[in-house]
Amino acid sequence: MVDSKNGKYIFEIKKFNIFYGDLIAVKNVILNIELNKITAIIGPSGCGKSTLLKALNRMNDLIITSRVEGQALFQGVDIYDKDTDVIELRRRVGMVFQKPNPFPISVYENVAYGPKIRGVKKKNQLDEIVENALVRADLWKEVKDKLHESGMSLSGGQMQRLCIARSLAQEPEVLLFDEPTSALDPISTANIENLLQELRKNITIVIVTHNMQQAARISNYTAFMYLGELVEFGDTDSIFVNPQNKLTEEYITGRFG
Repeated sequence: MVDSKNGKYIFEIKKFNIFYGDLIAVKNVILNIELNKITAIIGPSGCGKSTLLKALNRMNDLIITSRVEGQALFQGVDIYDKDTDVIELRRRVGMVFQKPNPFPISVYENVAYGPKIRGVKKKNQLDEIVENALVRADLWKEVKDKLHESGMSLSGGQMQRLCIARSLAQEPEVLLFDEPTSALDPISTANIENLLQELRKNITIVIVTHNMQQAARISNYTAFMYLGELVEFGDTDSIFVNPQNKLTEEYITGRFG
């Protein structure tokens, strides 16, 4: 059930505001996220990018002073409805953070963690889920002989792909990425970017990035935010080659930010 009108949008965000106490961090955002595409959110630090991203699987619920107004529809259902199962939402809308955060347990147990919580107990079934997730995260060949070693023993780029595999084991429909390559070297960054291009064949991806070259390389659509507001949104080529808003042009040409 993805947008009954045309099947294009997995998220429809309507006049959406996010508050921390009396502070409004995101103002009146209207944004549609297209199914099985990569949408990048760019803008200077403190402009509300990560705040908006975390709202899409209600990670902002963890901040006691936060509240929202407006609607964020996921497959036509408001995720802030009182009947929403937040645990199930976070399974379907996974998140990968800026700093790789594997659990201090084995590579295998990192990936098997979510399925075990969901009630998967048979070893052969868990083995299949773990291998499949690591293959999809382009990590299997590197760790197949290290499955029982600590996830913390991997390199930075491998740890980030392990975190992606951990999310993939939950069979998400959307993956949210908050600056996923900012702590990585260029080769690891390229590996992650190539992986995202592959994953979007089956998963919708939303990525917050300060790296405008990265947004231009990998995204289908780009949203530019400034001071909590969505200034401009469109297909990535148009945003970078022919922005319609002067603020967007000034940001992508490096005049501020």
